[in-house]
Amino acid sequence: MPNWADQLIQEYSDGKRQLLKASKNLDKKNPVEREYRTMINSMAEDMDFVIEWLETGRQPGTYRGVDKRSVYQIRSLENMDLIPDITEQLDDVHEKKLMMTREEKVILSDILSSFSLRERQCYILHTVHGLSMQRIADELCLSKATVQMYISRAREKVEKRVG
Repeated sequence: MPNWADQLIQEYSDGKRQLLKASKNLDKKNPVEREYRTMINSMAEDMDFVIEWLETGRQPGTYRGVDKRSVYQIRSLENMDLIPDITEQLDDVHEKKLMMTREEKVILSDILSSFSLRERQCYILHTVHGLSMQRIADELCLSKATVQMYISRAREKVEKRVG
């Protein structure tokens, strides 16, 4: 469900968290461990750099390049086939237009890219795929209340954009 940029951001965030945890356990007075701590902190800073790059779509610290937040997620969302095919459910397909216009796709991708990863996962699983909140909670190892909160936040963002 998450796109490649979201997966990388999550992996780098988890790795950074593990590095910082390991760094805290080192003895500051021991010269060898102090050197390890310096290397670990440097790796964590490099991970911050990559995470920011993935989130913003531009090299951190520079003002040239792509100026759109979440550019990788937006591109991925624009290329995704999120809406299931409903042609079998319609009686007279030839009279109804089932295609989204380019403008509608851009609006949809903008809305979805404004969601956090969890909001997007929960909202799509509930709204598009019709899963119950309890089933989503079980699938994502979250509580049902947390899933409800993510879906509620996502709906508020949709209302703000559409309404």
